[in-house]
This record gives sequence, structure tokens and C-alpha cells, in this order.
Amino acid sequence: MHDGASRARLWLGGARPQTLVLSLTPIMVGAAYAFAVLHRLALAPVLAATLSAIAIQIATNLANDSADGGRGGDGAERLGPARLVGAGLMSAESVRRGALIASLIAALAGAIVVAYGGLPILAVGVASLVCAWAYSYGPAPISASPLGEIFVILFFGIAATVGTVWIAAGALDATAILLGAALGLPAAAVLTVNNHRDRAQDAANGRRTLAILLGARATVWLYGFELAGAALLSAYALLPLSRAAILIALIGAGAALVRAAALAHVPVSRALNAQLVATVRFQIALAAGVIALLLGLPR
Repeated sequence: MHDGASRARLWLGGARPQTLVLSLTPIMVGAAYAFAVLHRLALAPVLAATLSAIAIQIATNLANDSADGGRGGDGAERLGPARLVGAGLMSAESVRRGALIASLIAALAGAIVVAYGGLPILAVGVASLVCAWAYSYGPAPISASPLGEIFVILFFGIAATVGTVWIAAGALDATAILLGAALGLPAAAVLTVNNHRDRAQDAANGRRTLAILLGARATVWLYGFELAGAALLSAYALLPLSRAAILIALIGAGAALVRAAALAHVPVSRALNAQLVATVRFQIALAAGVIALLLGLPR
């Protein structure tokens, strides 16, 4: 039996808090763009969207934990951090209920966002919740396919950034879309490293992730492209606004090469978990650079 405090710690670990920044950065960039370029920022829907996005990611993480653990995966041979069901800490049913509660919270917060953003936001919200569950459940889970990175770019990048600009300023333009894609690429790179680390276990379980289909060497190239592409795309989007965007391209591309070289030299083992953390930090640094440039624009 677990007491209240230890059970709360279990739920916190199952939510994978170290990954939740992937939901926050595109929203922050979208809000900064709305404020600095479009000169409008409706705070109430942005805050509600932030809560909804975090809840959706927690629901995705818990649903993934319950689904994979319920199928007998995520056991002692797992190279990544321990999971609630796979480690025998909670039942699959309990974790699935947690995912349902997180989904309900996301829907309630999302209702506020829809009140500001209308039908386009409703469509994005419904699609996000459906994909949160389809990632791990259903006859063809997204997590077992080579399409995972694409869905991450769409939802953790483009939809989050563009949706934030829409609810914050009631506008939509090509720059917001480009920035969204740029923020989605390092989030996809996190998944790429995760699937690279788990390639042997995933293949044994019948999965066909992109890392498995490409092979180890090509996966490293994909990872480098994702990070370098994020920096270059951000710079391309921002260059019409400021020549300082060139610095984002140069520094970001250099950091991408360093990270790709590190991935190439780290064996498939638990040591790759540090590479996951470094990739999340890359996205944080990229978002910080973009936000700093936007807020530094003359008004």
C-alpha cells in the first residue's frame, strides 16, 4: 500500500514532468509573437490553453504507460526511466483512469479556449485528445508506427504555436506556421532519441518506428536534421524581422552538430537518457532565443 504522499510522487513520475516543457515552449513562442509582432495578447485564453496542453500531454503519457505496461512491455529490461505499470507500481486500469481524468481537465480548460478561438480551436482540441489516445491505443497505435515524429511536429509545434497566436491575437500568418514547425522539430527529436534507445525492445514487440526502419546510422542523421532544421527554420522565419536571426541559425546549427555527434558516439543503452535531457534543453534554448529576439524588436 502507498500513503498519500508516496502515491502523489508516483503520479508525478508517471506524468513525466521533465517532458512537459515540450508543451510549454511553443505556447510561449506563440504568445511572444502575438505580443511583439501583432501587438495583441489575450491572457485568459493563453493561460487556459497552457493548462489544456499540459493536461493533454499528461493524458498522453499516462495512456502510453497503461497501454504499454498492460501489454507486458516496460519491464525490467526497459532502458528508459521506470514506468508505473511496467514496474508494477500501479495497475493498468488505475493509470488509464488517471489518463481519463487528465483528458477531462484538458477538455474543461479547452472549453474556455474554444470560447475565444471558435471552431478552428475546437477542431484542434478534439484532434489533440483523439491523438493523445490513438498514440498508444487502438488497432494501429501511432507510437508503434513510423509516423510518430510527424504527429509530434504537428501537435507539439505547429498546432500549439499557431493556435496560441490565433487565440491571443485573432490572426494567422506564415511566420507563425514556420515558428511552429521549428519548435516541433526538436520535440520530434526527443521522440527520435527515445525510439533509437528502445529499438531492440520495440522491434521484439512488433513495432515499426522510424528509428527501426531507418537503422541506427540514418537515425543519427535524422536527429541532426531535426535539430539543425529547427534552428535554420527559426532563423528563416525571423530574418525579415531582425538580422539577429542569423545568430540563431549559427549557434543553433552548431549546437545541433554537437548533439548529433554525441548521439553517434553513445551506445544504445541507458546512457541515451542523458541525450534526451540535452535535446529538451536544446528546445528550451531555441525557444528562449526566439522569444528574446521577438521581445527585442522595436515597437
